[in-house]
Amino acid sequence: MDLGLTDRVALVTGGTRGIGEATVRAFAAEGSRVALTYTESKDRAAALVRELGGPDRALAVRYDLSDRGDVDALVPTVEQHFGAVDVLVANAVRRPAGRPEPGFEDLDPMVWAALLDNNLTATLRTVQTALPGMRGRGHGRIALISSHLAAKGQAGQEVYTAAKAALHGFALSLARAAGPDGVLVNVVSPGLTTTEGALHHLPVAVLEKAAAAMPTGRLGSPEEVARTVVFYCSAANENITGELISLVGRG
Repeated sequence: MDLGLTDRVALVTGGTRGIGEATVRAFAAEGSRVALTYTESKDRAAALVRELGGPDRALAVRYDLSDRGDVDALVPTVEQHFGAVDVLVANAVRRPAGRPEPGFEDLDPMVWAALLDNNLTATLRTVQTALPGMRGRGHGRIALISSHLAAKGQAGQEVYTAAKAALHGFALSLARAAGPDGVLVNVVSPGLTTTEGALHHLPVAVLEKAAAAMPTGRLGSPEEVARTVVFYCSAANENITGELISLVGRG
């Protein structure tokens, strides 16, 4: 099946590890030119660009969700380099380091605001800057990467999950606003996935329990998530928009 992605420009935020890296590779395998973002992993991003064919086929851009300058400059930088952004995959996140959020009643309003800014507002702003070009060309695909925690919940992650859950309401409304101009917007919500980080940091018992809860008896891989994203951002999808695509199996 021709997915119509040859020479399309796909921008994947948070593209140096895990689901983001797998998504970058999946688009490149379909012949897309890819832009990926990093925050601290500059060397890893540069190595991935070289592997994918150098500046004619790939571009790495620094994108710190907490830096408004980075957020505002991302799409214009990619458009200047490649001439367009046809696909936007908003995958980058910024979670509290080292421990969950404090009890909600003790949460500092400044921390609260930063979590929402980094995990919701920055994504909305990036979509906002990509949208005019997509509308002008009469074609665009936007995939917002959420989390199974937005539907399931987790103690200590109240604000993070609120930010992720908000993406669906945003997609529903934007799908209606941008659909007539050929722009489709969907949310992909992975479950616990066998990323390098999950396998390294989570106890084996947690991984086994999560796998046992899946109808297939196993966790999904980053590559499986990436293939789902690629399909919904391809020409094979002509009319599915405003949807929440859950990759958590229901028993």
